Amino acid sequence: MRALSASEQLRVWDRSRQQTSARRCLLLLAAASPERSPDELAQLSVGQRDACLLTLREWMFGSRIESVIACPECAERLELTFEVADIRARGKEEKATPGATYLLRIDGYEVRFRPPNSADLEEIVKLETAAAARERLLARCALEIKCRTAKSVRRADRLPPKVADALVKRMAEVDPQANVQLNLTCPSCRHVWTAAFDIASFLWSEIDNWARRILREVHVIASAYGWREADILEMSAERRSYYLELIGGA
Repeated sequence: MRALSASEQLRVWDRSRQQTSARRCLLLLAAASPERSPDELAQLSVGQRDACLLTLREWMFGSRIESVIACPECAERLELTFEVADIRARGKEEKATPGATYLLRIDGYEVRFRPPNSADLEEIVKLETAAAARERLLARCALEIKCRTAKSVRRADRLPPKVADALVKRMAEVDPQANVQLNLTCPSCRHVWTAAFDIASFLWSEIDNWARRILREVHVIASAYGWREADILEMSAERRSYYLELIGGA
């Protein structure tokens, strides 16, 4: 995987605007990982994918993350600041083998499964309820189900609730980067809660804001000097900023 140039980032942004979140991630990783096939990238678990996105985020915007969230109790807006390293899982998801499988044994059941990947997320994006999404994910990710009290292989949608819940929990355990939770306390009302941090949607919002800002810069500089977009994008951010100052001063 490698860092993307400004021109490459803009191309990904342009291609991704009308895509789902899962598809945007794959387009971004495909641009940054030409050594990997599209199918291999699609088979990365969500945690493996997100570990790669965190690395890209550091290369593109730095290691510090700043965000704002509203307290669910009093609606006070909290400013969050933390480092990418603070939300990295301890495992090596980024380097793990795509498609790895795991085994869950509980209450006479033996379930061979894999954690969800981007292809799974793309499959459930149009489902209307969380229950339907969960059922579809289990059906896709539970590769083999055996029960010592049943002669035939069981289906994921017929698992007892306890087994299904244990399977969901185990999926999260083997792919921890896929479920980043922030422990938060409101300074105003002292309410304590956890909030999920989704690097996929957060990074896209940053890319979208960056793209719109840099296109405005290109417009101003090109209008003043008649230079090509490609030449302006090859400049460093500091150099573009200097030209903008000169244009403003004139």
